[in-house]
Amino acid sequence: MARRAAAGLALTLVLVAGATLTALPERSEAVPAPVLLTDASWREALDVAPTTAQEDAAWLAAGTVPGTGGPWEAVVRQSLLDLRSLTADSGAVAAGPAPRWAYAWPRDSAFAAAALSATGHRDEALRVLGFLARVQLDDGGFEARYLLDGTGTPDGRGRQADGAGWALWALGEVLADAPTRAQALRELQELRGLLDGATGFAMEVTDGGRELPEPSSDYWERREAELTLGTVAPLLAGLRASARLQPLLGEHAAGRRLAAAAGSLEELLHEEFGPTGYLRYADPDVETGGVDAAVAFLLPPFAPGVPGEPVLAAFDAYQVRALRPAGGLAPGAGWKSDGVSWTPEVALVALAAASSGRTGQAAHWLDWLAAHPAPWGSLPEKVAADGSPAGPAPLGWTAASVVLAVAALEARERGDHGDHGG
Repeated sequence: MARRAAAGLALTLVLVAGATLTALPERSEAVPAPVLLTDASWREALDVAPTTAQEDAAWLAAGTVPGTGGPWEAVVRQSLLDLRSLTADSGAVAAGPAPRWAYAWPRDSAFAAAALSATGHRDEALRVLGFLARVQLDDGGFEARYLLDGTGTPDGRGRQADGAGWALWALGEVLADAPTRAQALRELQELRGLLDGATGFAMEVTDGGRELPEPSSDYWERREAELTLGTVAPLLAGLRASARLQPLLGEHAAGRRLAAAAGSLEELLHEEFGPTGYLRYADPDVETGGVDAAVAFLLPPFAPGVPGEPVLAAFDAYQVRALRPAGGLAPGAGWKSDGVSWTPEVALVALAAASSGRTGQAAHWLDWLAAHPAPWGSLPEKVAADGSPAGPAPLGWTAASVVLAVAALEARERGDHGDHGG
């Protein structure tokens, strides 16, 4: 697994065996460079009790550490310990320790649950899903984010429709890890409200898969007047997950109905976003458009099987068009030209590549992440143009995606290609 680095202004990245693409990082706007917002005492900001080295070792030993003995062991270990500290006993997962990040986003929580489950920390993963079930709205959807005590939201930020899709996807991932079918059934019965509510929401906003949903904010965290791929794709992943879970409850007819709805929604997605290359918006003329990281949601572990060539071409194009001077990625090609790399998107690409058998791609991005930690080892939200860590560190979404990416690579090496997106 060869490592690639920036050379002068040009960055060459091996995207597919035998093919290379070269891109020039954009000129940075004259804006202040971001700074690191936390330090090694970040747990104090979240009122998390410190743990001893012995306690950390015992907790890790109770599960698995993907990448042990390899180049990413240290970053995976730190990411797992960070997820442990970011996850409250109630199951609320703080996105990060800095004030504006100390809330629970359904999206981040979903990835945390999947990572904790994949590494054998099942009780914690189920607690995260239980928190989502408790804060779920009456219509089965979710607010954009929640106070960590579960009592409400921190402000009037608009709802985000993708939350229901992410909750269903995570539920499917966690239950797929259950040691027995009987245990999976017991756990699903306890989380039946989460399943039924989120499924109902996804079916309602897509008219049973016959319509694309209305515009909604997504992981870019901004108001949207146009529908984004980042909203449709998670809802599709959620419907697929729900369809797979229904037979476990004996709901075979419901499973077939949901599978048909997912198939119909998938066709609409490809009809709408395919002709212009799976850009952020179906309309290529929308300002701040272009290809963005949401194209990764069309690959495993979010989607089944091998993606079509147009999807893979968009996935590769994103990794070139969103390159930043430090060698990481912006959320999208149309993101502001401030020179900042964002670790959640880099880790997401690593996860999708690893889950799709693109081991060279995954290794490249995991190497980059491992080379840009905060001084104490946690992965930050951002990396400035000069390569320095910035924003809060750790960031839960990044940590979870790194753990899942390395776990996916190990599964590929073992010959286990059974991604849960199928």
